[in-house]
Amino acid sequence: MEIDKKRSYIMSRIRKTDTKPEITVRKHLHNLGFRYRLYSNRLPGKPDIILPKYKTIIFVNGCFWHAHENCKLNKPPKTRTEYWLPKIARNVARDQANKQKLISLGWKVLTIWECEIRNNAKNCCLNKLADSITI
Repeated sequence: MEIDKKRSYIMSRIRKTDTKPEITVRKHLHNLGFRYRLYSNRLPGKPDIILPKYKTIIFVNGCFWHAHENCKLNKPPKTRTEYWLPKIARNVARDQANKQKLISLGWKVLTIWECEIRNNAKNCCLNKLADSITI
């Protein structure tokens, strides 16, 4: 039972919005002069960052939760795999469906991964993101 309490505590600490990677991206975009909106319920997938002027959506994805391929942060869970693997697969399928809906509505959809923001080349990655917005 002790393990369940510890797991419950750990899971309660995981944020859905305003994560460190999201805040890093938002600060960088703001410093470059971009203005944006956050978490619109009116758009499929409730995007993390919306740049209406550029008709661009940015999703800041956690590598584990969204199954980033070939990433060291995307390690399969060691316990309760019968629960976690299908859940993560549903996340990936939902991400793809939402991306297609947004594209069909005329939005450009960009995804930045947690590992890209964490690594040493974070500024390079964020500058490439900014370039992708204006293209």
